[in-house]
Order: sequence, then C-alpha cells, then structure tokens
Amino acid sequence: MTASPKSPPIIERCPDNPILTRDDIPYAVETVHNAGITRYDGRIIMLFRSHLRNGRSIIGIATSEDGFKFTVGPKPFMVPSTEGRFAEYEAFGVEDPRICCIDGEYLITYSAYSRHGVRIGLAKTRDFRSVERVSLITQADMRNVVIFPEKFNGRYARLDRPHSEISPWSVWCSWSPDLIHWGGSEVVMKPVPYHWDESKIGPGATPIRTERGWLCIYHGVFETMDGAVYRLGVALHELLDPAKIIGISDEWVLAPEDPWELTGYVHNVVFSCGAVEDDNGGVKIYWGGADTVMCAGSARLNDLVDLCLDNSRPPF
Repeated sequence: MTASPKSPPIIERCPDNPILTRDDIPYAVETVHNAGITRYDGRIIMLFRSHLRNGRSIIGIATSEDGFKFTVGPKPFMVPSTEGRFAEYEAFGVEDPRICCIDGEYLITYSAYSRHGVRIGLAKTRDFRSVERVSLITQADMRNVVIFPEKFNGRYARLDRPHSEISPWSVWCSWSPDLIHWGGSEVVMKPVPYHWDESKIGPGATPIRTERGWLCIYHGVFETMDGAVYRLGVALHELLDPAKIIGISDEWVLAPEDPWELTGYVHNVVFSCGAVEDDNGGVKIYWGGADTVMCAGSARLNDLVDLCLDNSRPPF
C-alpha cells in the first residue's frame, strides 16, 4: 500500500465559511447545521436544523441566489407537531432534513425523535411556504433516509440506515409504490474494518444523477482515542437499479479541518444532508460543522465519479 501523491482538495471550501451561524437567525437558536438543499423558483433553498436551548431541534429555512449567501426566514419552517399522530413521535424534536423533488413536489424526509426512539417522517411542499406531513415511514431505530429523485419501473427508491446488532450501521435500499409503504429492502453497503468509515456509515445528500450512475455522498465515522471523527465519502449506484453499487471511493473526500469543524457542539464533524448540481458540471456541497454551523464547498461531478471508479473499495 502506497500513499497517493499530494493533489488539490477534491472539494474546495467556500472562503466565506461558515456560511450560516446562529447569529444569522432572527429567532433564538444555539446551532445551525445539517441542512437539506434544493433548487426552487430560481433560488437555492436550505432547510437547516437548529438546537434550541432546551436541547431539542427544529428546522428553519433560508434562501440564496448564488448558493453561498443565504437569507433566513423570519420563523422556523418545521417544529415538532403538537397534535395528531405525529405529536407522539416528534415530541423530542425534528432533525436532519433531506429534500427530493419529483414531479414538481418537494419531498422532505426528517428524523423524528421521541421517548420511543428515532424514526423517519415524510412531509411535502410545493412552495416552501406551507408544509404537509404525509406519514411516518419507518419504525425505530432509523435515521438518514434519502429518496432518489425519480421512479424505477413505477416504484420509489430510498437509501436508509437501520440499526441492528447483526448488521450495525449499514446502508440499505428500500422500495415503495406510494411513498408510504416500504419494503423489498436490500443491504447495499457496510462499514469496512479498520477503514476511515469503519464504525458506521449513512446516506447524506439526495443522490445526483450522472451519465455514469447515481452519485451519493455519505458520511463515515471512525472511533479514535479522542472520540469519533465524521468524514464524507462518495459512492456510485447503477442508474436503473440503485440497489447495485458500481464503486465506492476508498478515500474520504472531506474531513474536519477548519476550527468550526474541529470544535463545537460535537467536535470533529463534517455531516452533509444536501448538495445541488450546477449547470457547468459542478456541484455545491453543504455540511454541518461540529453540529454548530453550516459550511459549503464546490467540486466537479466528474472528479467525484472518477474517485468511485478508479480508486474503489468493495461495498462489504
């Protein structure tokens, strides 16, 4: 095994990082992190998670013309439901949204926390002014659900991360005819022993369609004597069957480096829930730094795909 020659970073950090902090929010929060991202009406929409001072989480909204300078809405976009069947399962907070657009409708998956554990809620919007809760689409313990932005033979597909003692912290692909009932689950990717993602992995941003496959940004965790380190990696899934992986980059593409990634609410963390493709073959990637601030960077899609194909590790 030989070290790779030194080369420019695959993801160029925005020089204005962090692009959003609690000081930018017009209502009281302690953090701004783990944001879902999408394009809507010529702008980039960010749905970000924030801790309140009681330790529980809500979801805010911000908009941008260029993808780096954001204006925050005057009030939260989603707070825990206080009535109906969602209230029981959101009592401890709503967290880590991902956004997927299909047929003009924006689907939002989010983690719903309660005394019963964590499960995934599904909501939808068409205008980012109002939001409708659809269903709780997993049982506990489940996090990190991303839905592919197109159907496959009439079925929706998602990547999810259930937890069990038999197959801990692995990524699965599941299928649905209606977004509510999910099944046909297949394990597609597992942590690798003594690797940068050996402790646990989870899907991050909504998958991006490229000519060579679905590019998925995921997070991987490595336990050190000083605690866990969260980094980002990339995987490439087949276009017609996303349950099949073409390649996974053996190396991470982003690691905690800047002060606001190394220290904060949870130190040594970069965690992505969103990315958007540019018209010129680039991609803007967004990540929470140390569960405290929002950061952004840019990469070339082809560079990320090449990493999956030219320097790949097995999925298991």
